[in-house]
Amino acid sequence: MVYTQEGTADFKVAGIPEPCKTWYKVVGELDASKTPLVVVHGGPGACHDYLLPLTDLASSLPLVFYDQIGNGRSTHLPDKNGDEKFWSVELFKDELDNLIRHLGLQARPIDVYGHSWGGMLVAEWAATPSRAANLRRLIITSSLASMDLWRIGITALRDKLPQDIQDTLSRAEEKRDFESPEYEAAIEVFYKRHLSLKRPWPSREVQAALDWFAKDPTTYGTVPASYISGSLRDWTCIPLLDNINVPTLLINGSEDEAQDVAMQPFFDRIKKVKWVTLDGAAHFSHSDQRQKHMQHVEAFLTV
Repeated sequence: MVYTQEGTADFKVAGIPEPCKTWYKVVGELDASKTPLVVVHGGPGACHDYLLPLTDLASSLPLVFYDQIGNGRSTHLPDKNGDEKFWSVELFKDELDNLIRHLGLQARPIDVYGHSWGGMLVAEWAATPSRAANLRRLIITSSLASMDLWRIGITALRDKLPQDIQDTLSRAEEKRDFESPEYEAAIEVFYKRHLSLKRPWPSREVQAALDWFAKDPTTYGTVPASYISGSLRDWTCIPLLDNINVPTLLINGSEDEAQDVAMQPFFDRIKKVKWVTLDGAAHFSHSDQRQKHMQHVEAFLTV
C-alpha cells in the first residue's frame, strides 16, 4: 500500500482577514531519495480529483496533489465571485510557492506537472527564476500559451460541429446564458469530441471536474470551447517562455481542445523541450490514453 498524507497549508492573502487553507494530498514518501512531482490542476476550479490517474506513477515517485483556493477542499471565497482583480495568476503562483514552502520542498529539486489552466499557471511560475530556482523538470499538458491562440484553435473545432450545435452555442454566448438545457446539450456534443473520448460518458474523471464546477463556479472564469471571459481573456505567457531553462515535456491529444496552435509557442520558445501528441485522446489524455500518457511522463521524469 502506498503511503498517503492529507493536510492543509495556511495561505495568507491580502484583503482576507483569516488565512486561507490550501488542501493537499501527498501520495508516497517525501524523502530525499526521489524527486516529488507537484500536480497543478486545471479549471480554474476543477480541483485535483480528475488528475488522480497520475497515482499510477506512485510506485516510481511521490506525488503532491492540491486544490487551489476557491474550490474543492480548500477555502471557498464566494464573496469574491466576479472579482477579476482578486483572481489573478499572481495569486495562484503565490499559493503554489506557499505550498512548496509548507511541505519543506523549497530547498530540494522538484518536478511540476500542470494540466490545462494548470499548465498556464506553471508556465508563468517556471519562467520566474526567483520562484522556480529548485525546479528540475516541467510537464505542461493540454494547455495554451495565449488566449488568442486558444481562440483560433477552438474556433476551428467549433466550425466542424453540426450547424444546429454551433447556432445554440452562439445564442448562449449572445445571451450569456450557460445554464439552459439547450446549451448543456450542445456543449456536451463538444465535450464528447474534445474534452474526453473515454466511454461510457461521462468518465469518472470528467464527472469529477464537472461536479466541482457546479458546486462552486466562483473561480471558473471561462467556459471551455464556448465563451472566454474573466481575468484571463487577454492572457499570454509567450514573452516569458525564453526564461524556462529546465527540460520540459509537452503533451496534448489529437482531438484536444488545446489544439497544436495553442501549444506551439511552448515548443518554439522553451529551450529544452519535447512534444508528444497522443492519438485517440482529447483534453483528458491522462484518462483517454492513460497507459501511454503515464509511460511518457514516467520516462521523462526517471531518465
